[in-house]
Amino acid sequence: MACAHRVVCVSPSLRDRVHELGLAPAHKTVVLGSGSSNGVRRPTATDPAATTAYRNDLGLQEDSPVIGFVGRFTRDKGLAELMQAFKEVQKHVPVAQLLLIGDYEVGDPVAPEIRVLMEQTPGVIRTGFVPDAYPYYPLMQVVAFPSYREGLGLVPLEAAMHGVPSVVTDTTGAKDTVRDGATGWRVPVGDADALARALIAALTDPLEAHRRGEAGRAWVTEQFDPEIVQQRWVDYYDQLLNWQELRGRNLSKRWFDIALAGGGLIALSGPLLLLSFLVRFKLGSPVLFKQVRPGLAGQPFTMYKFRSMTDERTLDGELLPDAVRLTTFGKFLRSTSLDELPGLWNVLIGDISLVGPRPLLMSYLPLYNERQHRRHEVRPGITGWAQVNGRNTLSWEEKFDHDLWYVENHSLALDLKILVMTAQKVFQREGISANGEVTMPRFTGSNSNP
Repeated sequence: MACAHRVVCVSPSLRDRVHELGLAPAHKTVVLGSGSSNGVRRPTATDPAATTAYRNDLGLQEDSPVIGFVGRFTRDKGLAELMQAFKEVQKHVPVAQLLLIGDYEVGDPVAPEIRVLMEQTPGVIRTGFVPDAYPYYPLMQVVAFPSYREGLGLVPLEAAMHGVPSVVTDTTGAKDTVRDGATGWRVPVGDADALARALIAALTDPLEAHRRGEAGRAWVTEQFDPEIVQQRWVDYYDQLLNWQELRGRNLSKRWFDIALAGGGLIALSGPLLLLSFLVRFKLGSPVLFKQVRPGLAGQPFTMYKFRSMTDERTLDGELLPDAVRLTTFGKFLRSTSLDELPGLWNVLIGDISLVGPRPLLMSYLPLYNERQHRRHEVRPGITGWAQVNGRNTLSWEEKFDHDLWYVENHSLALDLKILVMTAQKVFQREGISANGEVTMPRFTGSNSNP
């Protein structure tokens, strides 16, 4: 995943899990709609005669409510909890039957004692492997889906397409298949008692179960119909193709950066050496300020600038505020942007570009919303559209708006325009700092920065 430009997750909770495990950063991951890779096909019209035939063949009683389970017979499908819950259900609904559709698997097998319960408990019926579970859903009043983990649980979605509600666990990939209290029930993973209570509620209140089943049918049809899901994929591929076109533009931009940064380092080698001596004499060592910042796709890189502050500290060893440590010489470096000249090396090696959204702090990444993450679709820059339209006098939202405008409209012609405007701003010393701040106040998230 680390090498991927985009990661499509089949459910929202799976995306959350990917972030928790650090498998991919938030700006790379996407969920199309409510999830699903292929959608859920609609059933054909129910044939009452065929349903009766299936019921008779399986030995299901006409007046017995049926709990359905569809899936592999493995431990992580929650069969131990299901068998324990079914014993409790039988105390309240003695005529209830449990229909197990599927077969045993060697990998992650159920415990021997659970297998005995599955095969010997009265009221439990097993079909063995079936190639298509669709003919069996009309036999069920409720589906039990006590899985420990999923990508996106297909069974509750298929059941909903038939108007059958489900009881699912609140685990990854399962909880996305039911809107709790509206289209089914959610219970804690591994909680057999909660599973039993929900199943009993579904069997003893058929009107409520029917209401949730019909609500589920409408929701799944709206969100997971194959044509709808396929169109989402088509739209997303169109976006990616547009992104590939941008990559072509970025190649030209990269050669432009190399030419100007390489030439600049050679032409400015004398002034760079002089500035190094002045920084060493006036501010001390080290001459360069180094800090890890997020670059293209949020990947970290080490940014280089001339140092503009002292290391003055309190008696407790804490650094003094920036406004105290920023000397007159440091202010001069910043106001003239001479402190940015070592960044030409970052440009030359490909960490950043001459023009792009300014690289902010790594600590800001988790605070971005999805739109703000898009600023990392291009390399950050020494200067940018926000810098020539207010720089540090802008609010954070204004700055992000300018960054996103640049991401969507950048070109070599625009870069040349921004470089010319930057030179003008530097000579005019405009937009160096926000009111009451050395540069900008810290970004604390969009909610606190309306």
